[in-house]
Amino acid sequence: MSKYLNWLRDNHDIIGKIFLFLLIIWLLIMVFPREGKFRYEYQKGKLWQHDDLIAPVDFAILKPPAELKAEQEIALRDARPYFRRLNNLADAQMNSLINAFDNAWDARFGRQAGENTNRQKDLEIILGIVDTLFSHGIVNINNEIENKPAGYDIFIVNGNTATRVPLSNLFTIKTAETYISNQLARANTENDEMLRGLLLNALKQNIVFDTENTRRAREALVSEIPNSRGLIQSGEKIIQKGELVNAEKFQILESLRADYEERLGSTFRYNNILLGQSLLIALTMVAFILFMISFRRDIFAENKKLLIILLIIYLMVGTASLTISSRPDLLMLLPFCLVPIVIRVFFDTRLAFFVHVVTLVLTGFMVPNGFEFIFQQLITGIIAIISVAELRRRSQFFITGLAVFITYSAVYIGMLLIQDGSLANINASQFLLYGGSAMFTLFSYPIIFLFEKTFGLVTDVTLMELSDTNSRLLRQLSLHAPGTFQHSMQVANIAEAAIYEIGGNTLLVRAGALYHDIGKMDMPMYFVENQTSGINPHDELSYEESARIIVSHVIKGIEKAKKHKLPEILVDFIRTHHGTRMAEYFYNRQRIDNPEEEISDKAFRYPGPVPFSKETSVLMMADSVEAASRSIKMPTAASISGLVDKIIDSQIETNQFANSDLTLKDITRIKKILKKKLMSIYHVRIEYPTV
Repeated sequence: MSKYLNWLRDNHDIIGKIFLFLLIIWLLIMVFPREGKFRYEYQKGKLWQHDDLIAPVDFAILKPPAELKAEQEIALRDARPYFRRLNNLADAQMNSLINAFDNAWDARFGRQAGENTNRQKDLEIILGIVDTLFSHGIVNINNEIENKPAGYDIFIVNGNTATRVPLSNLFTIKTAETYISNQLARANTENDEMLRGLLLNALKQNIVFDTENTRRAREALVSEIPNSRGLIQSGEKIIQKGELVNAEKFQILESLRADYEERLGSTFRYNNILLGQSLLIALTMVAFILFMISFRRDIFAENKKLLIILLIIYLMVGTASLTISSRPDLLMLLPFCLVPIVIRVFFDTRLAFFVHVVTLVLTGFMVPNGFEFIFQQLITGIIAIISVAELRRRSQFFITGLAVFITYSAVYIGMLLIQDGSLANINASQFLLYGGSAMFTLFSYPIIFLFEKTFGLVTDVTLMELSDTNSRLLRQLSLHAPGTFQHSMQVANIAEAAIYEIGGNTLLVRAGALYHDIGKMDMPMYFVENQTSGINPHDELSYEESARIIVSHVIKGIEKAKKHKLPEILVDFIRTHHGTRMAEYFYNRQRIDNPEEEISDKAFRYPGPVPFSKETSVLMMADSVEAASRSIKMPTAASISGLVDKIIDSQIETNQFANSDLTLKDITRIKKILKKKLMSIYHVRIEYPTV
């Protein structure tokens, strides 16, 4: 049992990666549609590249979507809306009118006038008017009949019977008011105003729009329109190799593809489709793994970063699958360029391009005309990657969105010209989709911010913000430890030049250099660069106590960085900028003053770890040589060169760069830059040999 547990402990990282990739493969398989794919690729306006195609079965030639839609619109022009008569409403309003009349008459004439012959006459007048109105019907005006002519017919459903009635036979609220006024004037009653008010209050629309019957009638009209026009018989030649795929041939091929996929979906075994999808997805993931191992082993080693990349791929492919199954016409609205933008901001251009390709390949299995889709998205993705290659301002996201829209539009126009030879069939709605996709690309900014906070990653924009010397923590450093602040600024400039020479992240090393000594803020006077009064507090301490104070600035710096929520990648610079070296001055003084005593180096040694990247290694070098150069009384080219060689060679001998991927060539180039920068700082001229 213990042997098994030990094996799990020793191989947990590999097991975690295997589980992660198996999980993403399973999730991708789940979002893929369970349908077969037509085996031929073709484009309108291009030559048929495959062998002669013979119809394998009888199939109908489908009408083009635009033609079918036009026929449906023509059929719907003759469709008439349905309305329903509310008989109960008319009865209820009649009863309410009688009660309202009695109350109004009694209030005006008193109950003793209840048997007045005028009362019965007026009641009969208003009941006759209301009966006429409701018998004809008071229609509810909606978009279906608004502004329609008087002769326009509608269907009125009364019970189970539908009757076709012209609008001229019906009243509206407005025409009913006019009818009431005319009838009361003709009746010449003495209580005209009272009766008019009662009648107006009794008006309600008893002919209301019937949504369900209208929908059914329209669906019936549409269903009567055939979606095909002709038949291709089994064995008939459809197209031969090298023949141009014109509009007619293209529609026949589209009809064959639809028939093939329908037959495949209904008769083929789903297990085989599932097996094929699993194989293709697994091969794509294997290619991704091999790429990461070969070119970005550092990222592949971190499961957290792998999870981010795979999560982005899955979310994009999953969204595409959902869109294709529900609203395929909105596929181009999806911001596929968001994938390479996010990856480029967090990692590098090469990885962003490859992840974009993987995403497009996986999506291309699902979309029709996969070549067109992949080509358009690939070109647009490349432009998007280039536009954020040097991300320094957040406004670049808007420039990227504009570039995405222009590229989409240009590729669409180019493909349309290839297929049709003209722009006659250009679809303006496509540009709206491209514009929407470009707008959604701007969501990369909040997504990047979310990933930064969730996974602890840092972008170049964030590094620029952290490198602002007016930030809260750096202002505190400049106030409490001005000498350390100036030292950090010098180290940042030197390290930035050195890392640029060997191809590292200049923004990262600059930010790391500015914060690497923030632990000195608590006890600034114990560090020589802050001692301006001539008083050295170390004179009153033992060498061991002094060493503990000096070494402790690393731990204090880590604590302060975490308190101020600095990114973990910057905390690494604080941890590693002294590696596991010694506070040599105090250690050597202790040995000299106590030659017979066995001295432990524990109190004099920094906690480490040693640097593990180019950037942290360069910072250690720049920090050491800049601090040591301050002790040179008369700086010369020779003394500075010797100092740099001595310090860096000592760091190499003590294995400070054992975990870094620096080469000897890199170190040689770094030395050269460090010497050049120090000579520039101390205004040292290089002595040229005399002839």
